[in-house]
Amino acid sequence: MGKLLPSLHLFALVLFLGLASCVETVENQVQVYSNNFSKANLANFENGRLFVWRNDTIAGFYNNEEVAVTLYELPPHNYLKVSVELLIHDTWDGNKDDGISGPDYWFMGIDGRDIVRTTFSNTPCVSTFCLYQSFPNDFFRQNNPKTGAIETNMPGLCLFGKVENYTTRYRVEELIEHTQTDSIRFYMRDQLKQTNSPWPLCDESWSISKISILAIQTNS
Repeated sequence: MGKLLPSLHLFALVLFLGLASCVETVENQVQVYSNNFSKANLANFENGRLFVWRNDTIAGFYNNEEVAVTLYELPPHNYLKVSVELLIHDTWDGNKDDGISGPDYWFMGIDGRDIVRTTFSNTPCVSTFCLYQSFPNDFFRQNNPKTGAIETNMPGLCLFGKVENYTTRYRVEELIEHTQTDSIRFYMRDQLKQTNSPWPLCDESWSISKISILAIQTNS
């Protein structure tokens, strides 16, 4: 057995070097879009509307709507890194599938292709009753309400405007293979269901506090 060890070590070293040579490194990255809406700038923004909430200017609030950012003449790249800070307001019911109040879907995508298809839940979760959500995974994953949130202790916006823990902040980030440089259309949309509500927009909605898009060129 002792005579075989040098050969095994050599094989392991060759395998390691081969794998290492396949690792991509970043050659250039350019921020092609950034907006926290503090300057009320809605250039290139579709269906943009702003309001002030808790002393911050944010985009929203939306219910069964689509918003989008269209950008032109991007630098050479083979990836886009998209980051969105998303606010989920009031009575989102997650994966609940009763034909009345859910599932409550949220989507993010580029050029007509969904990159994220998930659900969110703001419902209190107890041992006898829990409306699960899919985020931070795609639908249909069963995670506890507010899983992956970066802030949870905010009041609702409308129906639960005076009740704590009914707005939840998430950071949704995706690294997307992409090479087209003439233009991109980055969109976000929802599919919310609350058929028993006289005012669905007040019952559940979402807003955006920040968007960032990086064009990344690697050595691949």
